[in-house]
Amino acid sequence: MTQDELKTLVGRAALEYVVPGSVIGVGTGSTVNKFIDALADVRDRIVGAVSSSAQTTERLLARGIAVFDAGEIDRLPVYIDGADEIDRRGFMIKGGGAALTREKIVADLAERFICIADESKQVNVLGRFPLPVEFIDMAHERLVRRFADIGGRAVLREGVLTDNGHPLLDVHGLQIVEPPAMEAEINQWPGIVSVGIFARHRASVCVLATSAGVQRLEYA
Repeated sequence: MTQDELKTLVGRAALEYVVPGSVIGVGTGSTVNKFIDALADVRDRIVGAVSSSAQTTERLLARGIAVFDAGEIDRLPVYIDGADEIDRRGFMIKGGGAALTREKIVADLAERFICIADESKQVNVLGRFPLPVEFIDMAHERLVRRFADIGGRAVLREGVLTDNGHPLLDVHGLQIVEPPAMEAEINQWPGIVSVGIFARHRASVCVLATSAGVQRLEYA
């Protein structure tokens, strides 16, 4: 199967985690787009969704799915989103689609994070995919030096601003052996808005498309 076919497969498989009669959280990215397309076929089962990006909001509305502001919702039963990488403990790198901060906000509302991905995203150690970082522009050069100090090469993502109006760095060359510790450390650096390590908000379940079919991996 092609990667696009695998994304379609997990997008449909994720429907089993949709709680009838609820508002659900919906992430951002090409795999999530497949989920939204599948969700449109059963949209009458849910009240609506909280979206993590303007792009996702547009797609949900176009498919007849009501979108709620995060401030209107106290809790979500599930948040369904993709990942740029996921390790065997459910820790992830996210932010390739430039929505990492809003993704964390919606994930924080959810009781369970359902990650949907194809097998190319599964790794033993995070860091092969460049780590996205949303930051305040004034701190640019200082953050480049801080990442160099821990072995990373931080490159500005040219021509891209987040939905929050901030620039992004993509940090190459990191080996993220202890994601919770690195997430906590980077979050303390002045100028950081959000770092694309999802350790505090790791996956509860990964619906993983493989050449042998869909696997469901649960993390304790």
